[in-house]
Amino acid sequence: MGSPVTIALDAMGGDFGPSVVIPAAALSLIRHPDTHYIFFGRESEIREQMSDHSPLAAVSRIVHTDVAVSMNEKPSQALRHGRWKSSMWLALDAVKKGEAHAAVSAGNTGALMAMARFCLHMQPGIERPAIAALWPTLKSESVVLDVGANIGTNARTLVDNAAMGAALARALFSVDKPTVGLLNIGEEEIKGLDEVKAAAAALRNPDLPIEYRGFVEGDALGKGIVDVVVTEGFAGNIALKTAEGTAKQIGAYLKAAMTRSLMARLGAVLAQGAFQALRAKMDIRKMNGGMFLGLNGLVIKSHGGADAVGFASAIDLGYDMAASGLVASIARDVERFHNALNTKTETALKAVAQ
Repeated sequence: MGSPVTIALDAMGGDFGPSVVIPAAALSLIRHPDTHYIFFGRESEIREQMSDHSPLAAVSRIVHTDVAVSMNEKPSQALRHGRWKSSMWLALDAVKKGEAHAAVSAGNTGALMAMARFCLHMQPGIERPAIAALWPTLKSESVVLDVGANIGTNARTLVDNAAMGAALARALFSVDKPTVGLLNIGEEEIKGLDEVKAAAAALRNPDLPIEYRGFVEGDALGKGIVDVVVTEGFAGNIALKTAEGTAKQIGAYLKAAMTRSLMARLGAVLAQGAFQALRAKMDIRKMNGGMFLGLNGLVIKSHGGADAVGFASAIDLGYDMAASGLVASIARDVERFHNALNTKTETALKAVAQ
């Protein structure tokens, strides 16, 4: 982008608030020195944390508010009590007003989604938003969506998710025609729910700007056989949390095995370089950040318990999405999808939804 990228940060969101958000912004600024920040939250706490980060202070503006959405607050309550004045709402509103290119928050996921839909509204042609995640694979990375925005779905939403995921993959991976697969309980075409099979029939359309590869099973998520894996939020969130838990479990197993005896500890010292490479590859902090797709603006959700390294990764995502013009790309891809789907296909998708 020719001009600086401005990121709006909910400084009070998550488990740690400014004590993580401020150093995270400082880390991201090192990687993206053309970034400007707007911090929303309690000014005294923000300034206290920023006192150790002079370069960050020089490119930042603070908007004070005493109101913060709690992590256990219901979305409806957050909308009633936090609209117009909470740090979360003000960060989103900055995107709506064009003051910021993206908003990043580690706050309550349900509240953030509800506020984002209310504040930014949906893009034309998209019925439901989706949360997309970058998934580490044996080859590189894949986009997986939805990982928690919607519990249950229909065939039309799965097709829209494919369009949005393909636009994201095109922007982040620089691929002209992303490969797409549908997460299912088997690769055979006869398996799966009717909604999934109807979406598969629609995605086989050769006029779509993707390369549809069929069904993908859960054990293939890490193989990187497709650029985009499409599913609904319930299955996607379970898959995501299972993968994160498995990574931590393997790390704990390795640590226990390498400290079990003197010979094991000696072997660990000799293999230190390999273990450091493995640790870096399995560091889930570097994949932190769920992208809200389908809105008229860019919103990134960080894990509530993320440390500064993890939250910085979420900020990096916001920067990359803003620099790539993702909102406009999604709008173009969704329009191409809908234009390519003929009347017969559209009717079939609606029939399954009913």
